[in-house]
Amino acid sequence: MASGARRTIAVALKWVDLRPEIDPLSGAVFDDERAFGCSEADRAALEWALRVSEQWDMDVVAVTAGPPASEAALRNALATGATRALRVALAANAPSEEVAAAIAEVVADAALVCCGDWSIDRGSGSVPALLSARLERPQALGLLKLTIDEAAGALVATRRLDRGRREVLRITGPAVLSFEGGSADLRRAGLAMTLRARNATIDVIDGVPLRPRRVRVTQHGPYRPRARTQPAPDQTLSPRERILALTGALVERTPPRTVVADAVEGADLVIEQLQAWGYLDEAP
Repeated sequence: MASGARRTIAVALKWVDLRPEIDPLSGAVFDDERAFGCSEADRAALEWALRVSEQWDMDVVAVTAGPPASEAALRNALATGATRALRVALAANAPSEEVAAAIAEVVADAALVCCGDWSIDRGSGSVPALLSARLERPQALGLLKLTIDEAAGALVATRRLDRGRREVLRITGPAVLSFEGGSADLRRAGLAMTLRARNATIDVIDGVPLRPRRVRVTQHGPYRPRARTQPAPDQTLSPRERILALTGALVERTPPRTVVADAVEGADLVIEQLQAWGYLDEAP
């Protein structure tokens, strides 16, 4: 990756209220500009981008999508070592899909796109995945560690799985990476760079809002399939026999089993079992 044509790492940052106040009665949220900043996850993403850029001599472009106040996040990134800053003008409450679409337009040429795994204000964690879809690149989400394999020119990433497991990924091409907040501590900005970042030029691009999609809601609540119609038990049976017929307590059942199979074989077994239970029609 280091020897390719792309020589830029983009870091997506979000300027949010780190300590919002919530009215316990109405649920209204009150923001205080003095408490705004980047989440620990975004700060970790910036630190990892800076570490990779130092090893591979790449530029780091800090990007945010929001109002003019969000430029404070970009100036902080410039103070810690980012090469360039770019803001896409969007509303502060723009939906994640719109934010991802706007950022994807300006980071399309970057070799890597680094993000925090989720923002502190909503916590959906959808922007990295939406960026991956927009850029048509593989994604490595929820990373805990990143090392560089100089011999292979690749990144080796460790991500968290359920039940304490870990997954190791080898990244050899353009990708979208998201990091957990505790994966790295952002370096302290020096005084000289902090003063220089105050007057640094920040490029601003107008974002284009996405056209709202019309969705027709046909029902509310979770989907519940209709119950299957069962024939009534024989009226000549005794009450006990009718209850047994309705509950199927004495019907022989297929015992549970453990199956080791690949994805295709597993899907065939699931379909076969659903057909046996009567949920699916038999294949022609």
